[in-house]
Amino acid sequence: MRFIVSSSALLKNLQLVGGIISSNTVMPILENFLFELKGNTLTITGCDLETMIKTQLEVQSENAEDGKICVTSKILLEYLKNLPDQPISFNINNKDLTIEITSNSGKYKIGGEKTDEYPKEPNPENASTLNIPSSRLADAINKTIFATSNDTLRPAMTGVYFELNEGDLTFVATDAHRLIRLMYLDINPTQTGNFIVPRKPLQQMKNWLPSDDSAVSLSYTDTHLFIKSNNTSLNCRLIDGKYPPYRAVIPADNPFLLTINRTDLINALRRVSVFADKSTTQVVFDIVGNTVTLSAQYADFSYEGNEKLNCQFNGEDMKIAFNARLLVEMLNNLEGEEIALELSVPSRAGIFKPTANSDSDDLLMLLMPLMVNI
Repeated sequence: MRFIVSSSALLKNLQLVGGIISSNTVMPILENFLFELKGNTLTITGCDLETMIKTQLEVQSENAEDGKICVTSKILLEYLKNLPDQPISFNINNKDLTIEITSNSGKYKIGGEKTDEYPKEPNPENASTLNIPSSRLADAINKTIFATSNDTLRPAMTGVYFELNEGDLTFVATDAHRLIRLMYLDINPTQTGNFIVPRKPLQQMKNWLPSDDSAVSLSYTDTHLFIKSNNTSLNCRLIDGKYPPYRAVIPADNPFLLTINRTDLINALRRVSVFADKSTTQVVFDIVGNTVTLSAQYADFSYEGNEKLNCQFNGEDMKIAFNARLLVEMLNNLEGEEIALELSVPSRAGIFKPTANSDSDDLLMLLMPLMVNI
């Protein structure tokens, strides 16, 4: 089995697949890439038992001999990272599984492994399928993944909840302190359903989903999700569990509306939170008329800071406190010059929204308040 390939093109595809490979695995074979050559198409696979990524690139096959072999990922990646862009040739001996790599100025040899123990791709039989523009899926992942939980005792909350309804596609993430809900109102699934996707494969998708509107095929069964975009595909095991009833957490009536410049609020929160207790990063919003004062203190060190910002507010004067670290992360994932904060009482969640949700998107970010202690 022999082929010639661009070193930079190969490195790009290996890095895309390599993000899923772990060096601490119970199966040593998973520390390898799986190379499969058919004609002039090289398919590269990486797997961690839960997630599998495949990508294809065109190569120049020299002897029309198809085949497959497992190649050590660490050595190959380190070599290619230090090689200028040039054509390189792979000569694979199918008998002793040695791999000879030839560049313009050197020759290198590594040992390969048989593919018998490499995991097989799950069967997407009877899968339900939905097509979604790549940019929309990538945007949904970006706007939700940061709010997933790290609590392994509640596995359902460690992933993003996909909910296919009649008339919309909804994405939800929560860590019990905040909740993100993004609804695509212009996507109408032909079948209703729901499933929970783990964080790790979603992070990998962020790295290779095109930023254009090319169609991504999203298929799912009771146990697996299958994603395909152009020459790259991913399948992963879904989280087995029931997602929390997120609708019950969203306040039905937050009558008071505060509108404020998003960038000004982010910058002020970053400055004021420097003086906050590091265990909570609590910042108090003291809203009086159309002015909000952000304040924080760290009593153990006599730290204190406050700033005033202009806003528009239609309610009575109020004090409410939030975790500034969580809030800044949320605000960075909202868009637009201004954001709207819907409030009721200091003990109930605040709802953050862009002031200009489009007709096709409905984004809501909920943050639980902290007890006001200053």
